[in-house]
Amino acid sequence: MNAQKHTFSDQSRIWIYQSAREFSDAEVATINSHLTQFSEKWVSHQRQLIAHGEVLHRRFVVLMVDDIQGNGASGCSIDASVKFVQELGRAFQTDLFGRLDFAYFEGETVKIVHKTELPEKLAEGVISEETLFFDNLVKNKGELQTRWMVPLKDSWHYRFAK
Repeated sequence: MNAQKHTFSDQSRIWIYQSAREFSDAEVATINSHLTQFSEKWVSHQRQLIAHGEVLHRRFVVLMVDDIQGNGASGCSIDASVKFVQELGRAFQTDLFGRLDFAYFEGETVKIVHKTELPEKLAEGVISEETLFFDNLVKNKGELQTRWMVPLKDSWHYRFAK
């Protein structure tokens, strides 16, 4: 099945990898091409997955699998995707696994703050409790659309702000 023409259910599983740096437009196009190629070949137990991948906000690599209407991703297929993302990181010289760096919107720009700098940035007024933070732990397409960007005060990141 062609994932580009597929309508993914809101229950489709997602994985979000945040880049340590912003990608250029040319890099986004190249990475999206790699993601399409990977998605078209991604299998679980020798069965094709209904998958899609793309770069969002020039910073986030997102992989999605519709395991409701298609085959589900399993341990080996998830391992294959992690290896692929590691290779992307090396090829584009960025860390895609930095879990202690939190992304937030400043105007229309995605900025990064390290977990330990969060209280200082809040105290200085660089960010506020209303600043939109990205929750890269959302689990499915529905959550991506409704809970990926939330005010700091409503996010799990807030516990590090005090």
